[in-house]
Amino acid sequence: MAQTVKPPVWFWIVAILLVLWNAIGCYFCVEQFRLGAASAMWEQTPYHQALYRSLPSWYNYVYAVATFGGLLGGLALLLRERRAIILFWISLIAVIVQFGYTFAMTDLIAHEGAAKVVPFPVFIAVVGLFAIWFSGMAAKKGWIGR
Repeated sequence: MAQTVKPPVWFWIVAILLVLWNAIGCYFCVEQFRLGAASAMWEQTPYHQALYRSLPSWYNYVYAVATFGGLLGGLALLLRERRAIILFWISLIAVIVQFGYTFAMTDLIAHEGAAKVVPFPVFIAVVGLFAIWFSGMAAKKGWIGR
């Protein structure tokens, strides 16, 4: 299907920002795979080292789905493909699983306090929700659709 509606400049700016945001997430994900508990994502205290080692083997893979799904969603958005919506949904679901497990199945909040550990994951989820909304809005306006 040929696209006839040209997106405004701000569409491209938002799409590029979403790609950059998710690329940064992918970088930290790869570093966590590469370095494990020694990565910059984990504080270098005995508690944090033990916490990371206690995570199930699937945890890093869910992290990869969250970050690379978001990156693929952003790239699909740049290519004006409707599949950006489903890729952003997959990413958000993985974010919810990842942090849901961390908060529900570990003592991280009890140890660190919610004020320290909850805001950034909430921000990540809000960006994910925004990406879903934005790509849906772009589809409705005909800016994406292949």
